[in-house]
Amino acid sequence: MKYLCFDYGEKRVGVAVSDEGGEMAFPRSAIFRSTRQELFNTLSALLDNERPGALVLGLPRHLDGSDSLTTRQVRNFAASLKRRFDLPLYLMDERLSSAEAESMLRESGQKAHNRDGRIDSLAAARILESFLGQGTDDRDLLSFLSESKNPSRDDTA
Repeated sequence: MKYLCFDYGEKRVGVAVSDEGGEMAFPRSAIFRSTRQELFNTLSALLDNERPGALVLGLPRHLDGSDSLTTRQVRNFAASLKRRFDLPLYLMDERLSSAEAESMLRESGQKAHNRDGRIDSLAAARILESFLGQGTDDRDLLSFLSESKNPSRDDTA
């Protein structure tokens, strides 16, 4: 199955897609956020183009596993995705994915001003790689656990 993964952020949404077999992850261009409507129009066009079988969304948490303000925003974004798109949605722990992505780009010689959107999509690819590395039973459990909390209806995402 093909998966589409998002790394949600205040300025940009990192994007990665798997191959049809769900074995490898590839970063795509990040989506620069302007208005809420424009973001969901862009996401809709992306889903029409990529035709994934499921969505994966990075869930940020503190290193100790506790939720942050951004965790709530991502849960709201997840609720908005669920309302708009009829696809299974998995939340995947994304701790340190952005730091790993930034380190990889720095090591590859990328200049700081060229890293912005690339960091977000590379982080999405790292999140998706972690997700794909899990067994199917773990994915179902993760999906069940992550959906057990009701995100607020406050659509700040």
